[in-house]
Amino acid sequence: MLERLRLSKFGAILGLLMPLLATLLALLIGALVLLALDANPLAAYGALVKGAFGSTNALADTAVKATPLLFVGLGICIAFRGGVVNIGGEGQLVAGAVAATAVALYLPQLPGRALICLSLVAGFLAGAIWGGIPGALKAYLNVNEILSTVMMNMIAVQGMNFLLRGPMMDPDQIEKGSFIPQTARFSRATDLPRLVPTRLHAGAGLAVILAILVYIFLWRTTIGYRIRAVGLNPHASRVAGIEVKRYVMLALLLSGALAGLGGATQVLGLHHRMFTDGSAQGFTGGAGFNGIVAALFGKLHPLGTIPASILFGALLVGANHMQRAVQVPSDFITALNGLIVVFVVGSEIWSRRQARRRELLPSPGAAGSDLEVEAGT
Repeated sequence: MLERLRLSKFGAILGLLMPLLATLLALLIGALVLLALDANPLAAYGALVKGAFGSTNALADTAVKATPLLFVGLGICIAFRGGVVNIGGEGQLVAGAVAATAVALYLPQLPGRALICLSLVAGFLAGAIWGGIPGALKAYLNVNEILSTVMMNMIAVQGMNFLLRGPMMDPDQIEKGSFIPQTARFSRATDLPRLVPTRLHAGAGLAVILAILVYIFLWRTTIGYRIRAVGLNPHASRVAGIEVKRYVMLALLLSGALAGLGGATQVLGLHHRMFTDGSAQGFTGGAGFNGIVAALFGKLHPLGTIPASILFGALLVGANHMQRAVQVPSDFITALNGLIVVFVVGSEIWSRRQARRRELLPSPGAAGSDLEVEAGT
């Protein structure tokens, strides 16, 4: 029994360290690639750290990059804890940003604070709708949520492209004949408070506060307990009287709502207008997918997702500085991020398999009783 307990504790500690070990392994492979490119790995990674944390502006840029990752990651924590997979962060970010943009553009007569609050609420509700539709399809029609959330991404992107090339296009662009797919600059009253002279805006603080609230929601409320129960065992939850379909839908709805709120903070706090290059990543920067990895790195815990988001924000900011410092191709930066994603996700899968194996190991007492039964027969 003591040996089983030691194995369980060792497995738990190893599971917590696996994301960090996976990242270090990815960086080690990246170092080998840098050597093959005739670049000094120590100088390259030193430039990465300096670019991410070496000055006040660098720290602020890291926090700005981490903000949408944290919003999406918090939503992913809720969805995964509810037993569903949300791959729709990109579309939900876009939906939230478009809704906030519509409020900011078409209701400029409202007082500044009211306009900001209404825009954030609009982004939250749009993201909730974009997550709730796949949630309803999963709960009531058993439609695979991975496919439906990916398809909702495409619908959001095409809807954004239509609006920014038509009804929402900046009138100045139309007059000039340039037809750049972007909206007019929002009223200054809609700008989120910012730490001057950096780009750090109040959306980062809002994301951290929400991380604490999501933790309280999941582990300290009845609804959160039911969401986690459904995710752990829907059949047992149904027997216990929990309406499984309702909480499956609620998990995806809340997941989309948080991502939508992240999109709203991006346009209000950072860009102050909506724009597109024809794809979701032109606006989101891939935050909808990177947020999934940040949540997995944080062990699907809202508080763990905070440092995980900062880490990935630092990699995104520092990678640009590293590229300029050691003159490595931009494709290396993409490959390095991809390696980290693959190893982190792989470590999560490995940790889960090891946990299942430990659960299946018979306890010494159980093994002894089985031998006794066999001996008696």
